[in-house]
Amino acid sequence: MMKDQEEEEFITVRVQDPRIQDQSSWSPYVDYKIFLYTNSKAFTVKTSCVRRRYREFVWLRRRLQKNAGLVPLPELPGKKPFFQVNDSEGIERRRQGLQQFLEKVLHTMVFLSDSQLHLFLQTQLPTAQIECCVQGQTPFSVNEAILDNAMCRKSVLLREGAEAIGYECESSPSHILASDIKTSTEIPATPEEPAASDRI
Repeated sequence: MMKDQEEEEFITVRVQDPRIQDQSSWSPYVDYKIFLYTNSKAFTVKTSCVRRRYREFVWLRRRLQKNAGLVPLPELPGKKPFFQVNDSEGIERRRQGLQQFLEKVLHTMVFLSDSQLHLFLQTQLPTAQIECCVQGQTPFSVNEAILDNAMCRKSVLLREGAEAIGYECESSPSHILASDIKTSTEIPATPEEPAASDRI
């Protein structure tokens, strides 16, 4: 019997579902859901979902650049000095730019070995804690942080029953507002093999 050919590796990433946080404060901001679905050996956990804001992407790009040497990094969407959280068109443009940034990063082999990228995409750790974790200054390792995040999310989904098993971010901040800014189509509840155009 012939050995089956090894399955082609893929990484699918979606930046979606922008939400306004701290709307009642003086400094509201928008964060975005990052959904990752992959069969790549580079990732311990194959499906994950977190929320990140723009300034965390800026931090990620700076950290990746520091470790990338001469490898060029894709650009982030430009930062406007007076970015308005109620500017739905501006938020959508930023969402698209953030997705393109991550797609290009995940398509560059050298970045897939960067622990900071994995912690950014697969845990809800703040950026300062990501730095500490990578430097071995936390009681948990990079893999433990990623697995713990996955287990927490799984237990929440099991607790809420079968209808909860969409790819909503259960690890998102507790102060998420109900007033979502609707954007592109959500990932289906059951992950299917992405189309070839979705693979990077």
